Amino acid sequence: MRYFDYEKVAHEANIAAGDLDRLCRIIRREFPTDEMMYELHVSRACMAVKQGRAALPKSTESVPVPTA
Repeated sequence: MRYFDYEKVAHEANIAAGDLDRLCRIIRREFPTDEMMYELHVSRACMAVKQGRAALPKSTESVPVPTA
């Protein structure tokens, strides 16, 4: 079940697929079992980029992604 269409918002915000994947992995670490909270936070992060209130680093390679 999908709660939020964050992929559409990411597309509208011109967030590259790789950047979205990295963002999703970072947020998933915060909400490993709560799908609604996970999708809400991904959606809100994408909306912030879309509205110019936040920006992703030029290369998300510099953003560490927690493992495990």
